[in-house]
Amino acid sequence: MRPLKTKRRLIAKRPRVDLRERPELLLVPAVFVIVVLAWEFAVPAFGIDDYVLPRPSQILDALRTQLADPLFWGHLRVTVLESLYGFLLGVGAALVLGTAISQVRLIERTFMPYVVAFQTVPKVALAPLFVVWFGFGMTSKVVMAAVISFFPMLVNVIEGLRSADADRIQMLTVFGAGPFQIFRMVRLPSALPFIFAGLDIGIVFSILGAVVGEFIGAKEGLGYLLLQTNYNFDIAGMFAVLVVLSVLGLIAHSVVRFAQRRVTFWAEESRVMGA
Repeated sequence: MRPLKTKRRLIAKRPRVDLRERPELLLVPAVFVIVVLAWEFAVPAFGIDDYVLPRPSQILDALRTQLADPLFWGHLRVTVLESLYGFLLGVGAALVLGTAISQVRLIERTFMPYVVAFQTVPKVALAPLFVVWFGFGMTSKVVMAAVISFFPMLVNVIEGLRSADADRIQMLTVFGAGPFQIFRMVRLPSALPFIFAGLDIGIVFSILGAVVGEFIGAKEGLGYLLLQTNYNFDIAGMFAVLVVLSVLGLIAHSVVRFAQRRVTFWAEESRVMGA
């Protein structure tokens, strides 16, 4: 009996959510329901053809059909792997180069002009080149995802490492701390909120890069599936794939934000780039 009473006491002591303080908990699902219902009834009311704008119920049926197809899960797996590998590659390169640029003045003066010049190139325009260089397989999509996720991460790493408190650095220098100790104890902790903001942007961009690469040339993946549904005039199927991509992006975003709250719980989100 005691464990049951203790459990009831813990449940009773849990703070209740006040909707007046967090109205978004009610407004977000309410807006979603209103938009879906308006969409559902507005399409036939205005005489819009289904092949132009399908109703949400038709999109849901198409989504159920795709989820029941084993080939769809193969396409999803390919896109997830391409995005993940590209994200890891782009983030790793950005961490190394961003750290070097922010800490060594010579490296900054040597490589930063090239980085800025390459950043101005539309990344989507590079997709055909990557297909020519790396083929129609997964490699070209991984490179595309890495390139698109690289620059947001690079900017946040540089700005984060430069945002360290000068007074703390000076104090550690007076006490005899070396460059590596200052980096580990001051610069890196100060840069963590910026790094996680770059991760948040980069993980979503990596999915975009993988899908763009699949548009240019691929035999599998959600981007390839989007093209196939387009060729077949299966507009409901296209919307279903877009829903899956949106859910995939939300899951990736939520994972990064969860890790960010655990690691950089002291940071103010409003001060972090891209948060």
